[in-house]
Amino acid sequence: MTRFIGWAATVVVALGASLAQGQTRIQGAGASFPNPLYQKWVVEYGKIHPDVKIDYQSIGSGGGIKGITDKTVDFAGTDAPMSKKEREAAGAEIAHLPTVAGSVVAAFNLPDFKGDLKLSGPILADIYLGKIAKWNDAKIAALNGDLKLPDLAITPVYRTDGSGTNFVFTNYLTTQSETFLKEVGPGKQVKWPLGQGGKGSEGVTAAVQSTKGSIGYVEMNYAVENKLPFALLQNKDGKFVKASPDSVAAAGEGALKAMEKSLAVDLWNQSGEAAYPIAAFTYILVYQDLSYMKDQAKAKALVDFLWWATHDGQKMAADMQYAPLSPGVQKKVEQAIGSLMFDGKAIRPVEAGK
Repeated sequence: MTRFIGWAATVVVALGASLAQGQTRIQGAGASFPNPLYQKWVVEYGKIHPDVKIDYQSIGSGGGIKGITDKTVDFAGTDAPMSKKEREAAGAEIAHLPTVAGSVVAAFNLPDFKGDLKLSGPILADIYLGKIAKWNDAKIAALNGDLKLPDLAITPVYRTDGSGTNFVFTNYLTTQSETFLKEVGPGKQVKWPLGQGGKGSEGVTAAVQSTKGSIGYVEMNYAVENKLPFALLQNKDGKFVKASPDSVAAAGEGALKAMEKSLAVDLWNQSGEAAYPIAAFTYILVYQDLSYMKDQAKAKALVDFLWWATHDGQKMAADMQYAPLSPGVQKKVEQAIGSLMFDGKAIRPVEAGK
């Protein structure tokens, strides 16, 4: 009997090892901006492809770019396109594949405030520069008419890690304030003059939730999921617009023309009455030649996932507060995915040729 139990245990272990060996594992990491959607994608994709195990870690765009540069991940997520210096450090061409567009919102904690708070880019810049320190400041009051603003100190909350959300938010503020451009500037990680820090969108969300009078910048999904109110922002045309998939899509309408040379384009501060002003594409980064993955079947599995995410996966985007790719942008992404190679030979997803 003992021998039978031992034999059975050996068979179970061997079977488990065999199953594990038969499963393709793909590792991604990077931006927290799209993380809620990416987690949904890997779960849903796993249901129809149980032989493929995809893991995505939300570590910030800076971490994702480092991971793909060091080849410690198979793909990276970023909201900030790689700089010239970062591309040179990678040593080979990296493709930027837009997956969805999203928005950065100004979430706030004012328990007794009633109504839709209106803010502008210059006011947001002055808040983060410490030039506007109270919620009932005359500049904020002038935008909000008869709404009663509290006599309460403002605590700006910012990202402490290198992130695409930082990149998008700071780049937008540099278009709104010369002082912000000179004193803080744009970047994935900057030195803020004051406020409270939080790591990741999760950390900023938690800090805003726990700090009365605070304001912080997060991807809209984090604000919605955590029931944090967020401000209407004045856009380039002077209209106050609430972030939504539709207002983000309006910001992306002019992106196609700018994508002739590169798929990495800016969406913030776009013209259009319906356009939300702090919008951006988020990208998946992979090397143009996937032979760094050392396994052609694994590379093919990644390409198949990328095709699915930018097609069937788009149906899940709006419900999670992201803007799906427009047909024109999607066509550009199809061409980019079709150009991915392994040892110099093109890899095609199953659906290629449509």
